[in-house]
Amino acid sequence: MKERALSQFPNLDEEDKLKSQGYELIAGIDEVGRGALAGPVVASAVILPHPANLPWFGLVRDSKKLNSRKRESLFDLISKEAVAVGIGIVPPQVIDSINILKATKLAMMQAVEKLSKQPNFLLIDRVTLPQCPIPQRGITRGDASCLSIACASIIAKVTRDRMMEEFDQTYPGYGFAQHKGYGTGRHISCLRKLGPSPIHRLYFAPVRNMITSQNIPSSKGGDVVQTEFPLP
Repeated sequence: MKERALSQFPNLDEEDKLKSQGYELIAGIDEVGRGALAGPVVASAVILPHPANLPWFGLVRDSKKLNSRKRESLFDLISKEAVAVGIGIVPPQVIDSINILKATKLAMMQAVEKLSKQPNFLLIDRVTLPQCPIPQRGITRGDASCLSIACASIIAKVTRDRMMEEFDQTYPGYGFAQHKGYGTGRHISCLRKLGPSPIHRLYFAPVRNMITSQNIPSSKGGDVVQTEFPLP
């Protein structure tokens, strides 16, 4: 039972296979904030050193399974010792205009473009990037099984959390520092009382429905349409 549980931790199996096929610079890619009602979607691309087996590799998990203290510590280690780290950020106004799936892929493309070294293979959590010419593979639950993707999830999560904490100072009263823009009960309650802030995604269902029910005009004008599409 213990060996089975250990096998479920993020590892370098995917990266090792690609290395054996001649790929040298392999980037893991993940995003955070896709399901939030406010704030940006943030993606990261991380190229890990290989074959280095750094001691902190064994501490890496999907960012959702780590507390904030562990994420912050690993963020510093990844940033310091990775071959390259890239971050892409797409704001809520763009999410509203092109839909969350396209915004997610745009953030991922930005993250790849901002890497200081050009990768020759991409390992991506769940999706693929058809417009990117680099060979790639989408991995279901890649943040739980692939080490470079899990590292990217940590970089993206800490980056976005820090942004939401800053937004909490700019737009007080919503509790962004606590719920990070996700649709908690407190967030919905604050949204009903204060109305949408400039960083709310106006076309996401809970925000859109509140705007419609309270006759709050959308800053974008025209009909409000649903753009919250699930990733494949």
